[in-house]
Amino acid sequence: MNSDKSVPVNLRILDKDYVVACPEDERDTLMASARFLNEKVQQIRGGGKVVSTERIVVISALNIVHEYLQYKQQKDDDINTIENDIVQLQEKIGLALLEIKS
Repeated sequence: MNSDKSVPVNLRILDKDYVVACPEDERDTLMASARFLNEKVQQIRGGGKVVSTERIVVISALNIVHEYLQYKQQKDDDINTIENDIVQLQEKIGLALLEIKS
């Protein structure tokens, strides 16, 4: 069920509250995203090397995007491997069918 109705969602990131409107059916995903972001910024802040909130958020965002791109690349590599395996299996099946026909 896809709902276009926006609802306000309260999020807490780095001890600050934010109210964001989003489609009702995306509320849980938005909240999970905010929790994930908050965990990442807390880790950076807890490291003690970065002090400004802006830098904490930027470094956290870079880390998240880096993790995402690594995941995406691995997924793309896996898809390519599976596609190659399928092509090889199709060729083997084709050869086996030719042998059966002869």
